[in-house]
Amino acid sequence: MTDIDSNADSDAGTDVDPDDLSLSDAERDALHELQLGIEHVHRAYGSLLEFHHELGHAMDRMSDAEARLREADHEEWATELRDDHLPTGAISDQWTFELVEEFSTEFLEEVDTFEASVRAELADGVDHVTERRQKRRVRERAETDE
Repeated sequence: MTDIDSNADSDAGTDVDPDDLSLSDAERDALHELQLGIEHVHRAYGSLLEFHHELGHAMDRMSDAEARLREADHEEWATELRDDHLPTGAISDQWTFELVEEFSTEFLEEVDTFEASVRAELADGVDHVTERRQKRRVRERAETDE
């Protein structure tokens, strides 16, 4: 597995030339699609975290509403809110933190590991092969157009 600093400038000699990897066009395309898919999985995870935080804030506000209902002498509504709505889970009695944990450990980690193993086998662990190739070509074009 090649150790790559993805922020390194190729002029410093630390970047990998993607054409030095023995990848077929089909392998390069497959790896690129896999990596794009993984990026979308991470974005979905971010949306799940946002959902978790937003629902947590909503529950805090509803808890505040319970107190306000009691102050306004609406004990029945306050009790119903406390007993029937606040303790329930978001989905199938699971709280959002449980959904986040399950997604992270049972899906996100597994697909990340899968992608890393495919990348290690096909591209010596080099990440963003297609983008590195594009970077090199854009810079070469800029140099030849000077």
